[in-house]
Amino acid sequence: MLAVVFVCAAGQARAMEAGVLRVCADPDNMPFSNDKGEGFENKLAKLIADRLDLKLVYTWFPEDTGYVPNTVGENACAMVMGYAQGTGLIEDSNPYYYASYVLITRADDAALDGVISLSDPRLKSKRIGLVARTPPASILAMHGLIANAKPFDARSGESQSAIAQKMIAEIVSGELDAGLLWGPIGGYYAALSDVPLNVVPLVKERAGPATFYPITLGIRPNEPQFKHQVNKVLAENADEILAILEDYDVPVLDREGHLLTTEGAAPAVQ
Repeated sequence: MLAVVFVCAAGQARAMEAGVLRVCADPDNMPFSNDKGEGFENKLAKLIADRLDLKLVYTWFPEDTGYVPNTVGENACAMVMGYAQGTGLIEDSNPYYYASYVLITRADDAALDGVISLSDPRLKSKRIGLVARTPPASILAMHGLIANAKPFDARSGESQSAIAQKMIAEIVSGELDAGLLWGPIGGYYAALSDVPLNVVPLVKERAGPATFYPITLGIRPNEPQFKHQVNKVLAENADEILAILEDYDVPVLDREGHLLTTEGAAPAVQ
């Protein structure tokens, strides 16, 4: 369960340090971020800091702790990268992209060509990898697909990146017929495969939990001017942000679930 740390005046002062944009991010969570600045959230943080003429400083935290980084307390930060909209735990920026879970299959697997929903009967008896306790797991159960599924447990101590790489390796080898991953992770690691893979956003599910979400930045509360400044940067640099995401093979969607590219919206998935 997500949790928030208690307020600490010293930490609040640290977050509001003059001339500094202090960002909370994971030090080892590609393609999102790492302590070498190689992730797309690192690139976005730098873009925002540059546009606001602030020095970018990180407070590192591992996302697998399950904690929301504190924006007002000890180890405080002004902004949290890649925050799912609507949790109510901290302020949200406007969404800067929309993402979904994805279905990954081998491009040469004619039996699953064109599958765009977990309700497709062609998935019956298929070996499907999934991350335990994620929304697609519940949808698989609804469609009677759990018996042949292989769960990967994020609580095993492995990072999300390690789980994604292992799952994709098993799709490539044929041990799995398909896999279900969070879109930014799945798209990034699928693109690194030597074997061509299809990455299909799951935006056509008609029942079960949501698989499609607006992604925002977590913003320090009670700072409306700062929030306005961040939203202005996001709006004015939308094309550059999309290009950054494309560089990492993130399947970026519009609010209707259509794939976006720097060339415009791709044809809708039927």
